[in-house]
Amino acid sequence: MARVRMRDVAEHAGVSVRTVSNVVSGYPHVSPETRAKVQRSLDELGYRMDYLARGLRSGRTGFIALAVPFLAEPYFAELAQAVIRAAGRRGITVLVEATAGDSEVERRILDGGLTNVADGVLLSALTVPAADVGARTPDFPLVMLGEHSVGDQFPRVGIDNVAAARTAVEHLVEQGCRRIVALGQNGSENGRQRTEGYQQAMSAARVRRVNWLVVPVEDWNREQGYAAVRELLEGDGPLPDAVFAFNDALAVGALRALDASGVRVPEDVAVAGIDDIQEAAYTHPPLTSIAPDLDVIAERALALLEEQTGRSGAAREAGPARESGAPVAAVQEATPFRLVVRESSRWRSAGR
Repeated sequence: MARVRMRDVAEHAGVSVRTVSNVVSGYPHVSPETRAKVQRSLDELGYRMDYLARGLRSGRTGFIALAVPFLAEPYFAELAQAVIRAAGRRGITVLVEATAGDSEVERRILDGGLTNVADGVLLSALTVPAADVGARTPDFPLVMLGEHSVGDQFPRVGIDNVAAARTAVEHLVEQGCRRIVALGQNGSENGRQRTEGYQQAMSAARVRRVNWLVVPVEDWNREQGYAAVRELLEGDGPLPDAVFAFNDALAVGALRALDASGVRVPEDVAVAGIDDIQEAAYTHPPLTSIAPDLDVIAERALALLEEQTGRSGAAREAGPARESGAPVAAVQEATPFRLVVRESSRWRSAGR
């Protein structure tokens, strides 16, 4: 069967080839009636976009790459979904890469390792040191996601990590907790920032240093959260009032360890985390967490990427797209977050 061409669609719909091209490309200034007529012809004839030919003509692929550490971890899976939703509204396809938090893989991506298949890159880095990147700027469109920084020369979108951690600990303090464990220090930039937020809240509340306890882990997952809290409970120290986990996966592991040891949550120990993954509402008891707005993160990251690729509607109307890799302001944008209070932290109301 011969391939359906735009010319065939134009003849079938009784419009110009340019109009068909505008509809297929998502050009906004097409009347609803014309768009509907062309879409009917596209559907009836079974037209399929030739992405290779379009890429050769435009110099663009229509794809962006999203690189995250782990797709099996709920936060990154939910972040990927948010990016895919936001990209879909723009007619962009997302190619997803899992880096396993390997600093060498992250460095290769920063060196342009995905640009042969994508117009731009969104990278959620975890371990690559700023020293490995130096002061250079990428010669391709790139936006960093999250709180791990590899230098201020890269546009970056994420929550204020210190403020988020401080908010969670302030909530636990307001519940009457004083012996609060910070669970998750692992030498990473994220861990350092969340430790700082914990320390700020404890200091502001004038909690005695003897009640400060930072428990290290290797990775932020359920297994590490479970193991660290079981070891803590088996020690000689007093039972903490609360556990502040640096992410929800650690908090889920902590909840399981407390339950296995016969410790009641929140009556004996309150628990709070960060990320507000979907699982948080269905743990036992439901988990209090800091909720970043993933849709806002995705939208703002794509907008910053569009500034570099010239794909935005404003850029199309203004004239030719900027060249790939053209300078762009290295915005460091903090997006909103909120505290979602659930049963796991209602320590004061638990009657203790």
